[in-house]
Amino acid sequence: MPSIQSTSANVQSNQAYRVRGLVFTALFAALFIAFSSIQFPVWYTPVPITLQTLAVMLAGGLLGATYGFWSIALVIALAGTGLPLLHGNGGLSLLFGHTAGFIWMFPFAALLIGWVSDRLFRSTAQLNTRQFIMLLAAIIGFGVLLEYASGVPWLAYKFDLTIHKALIAGCYPFLPVDIVKSVVAAILIRKLRPYLPRLRPAAR
Repeated sequence: MPSIQSTSANVQSNQAYRVRGLVFTALFAALFIAFSSIQFPVWYTPVPITLQTLAVMLAGGLLGATYGFWSIALVIALAGTGLPLLHGNGGLSLLFGHTAGFIWMFPFAALLIGWVSDRLFRSTAQLNTRQFIMLLAAIIGFGVLLEYASGVPWLAYKFDLTIHKALIAGCYPFLPVDIVKSVVAAILIRKLRPYLPRLRPAAR
């Protein structure tokens, strides 16, 4: 039977993990906002190049599934209330605008990348080459292709385009840049995650 001191220590430890998780959630939410403000217009498409997908990848890979999801979802929810958090814009018009298909998928991309990252780092602090390739594949699959799978059809719907024209406007110009962002994210996650403080108690 656990002692009162042991129970109290466990409660304090759990509270410390929760506070730490909230702090990192807020930090990566701020990173997502900051990276969303860095954009480069492309003259023949209404969709700009931004660094927000890099923030999504890093949030999932470094924070894990739960906190990665909430760090992105929190910003989107607040932007929906009208706060200008996503490249200086907010409100329901943004969340149902031409880039909404990408925006709504961001938290789920972070969730899925985090799910893979959690499992890869569960048994080791340093990823080997095979594990790194698995991480990179997850980032490209969930952080790039999954977002195109939802973003491009929505773009086609909003502008009454064919899927081919929507791919030209919302995928092809961005794919090489997103692959580069995926590689950068995978390298940073591999290097930095072992040094981040644990956000959850070790599984027993």
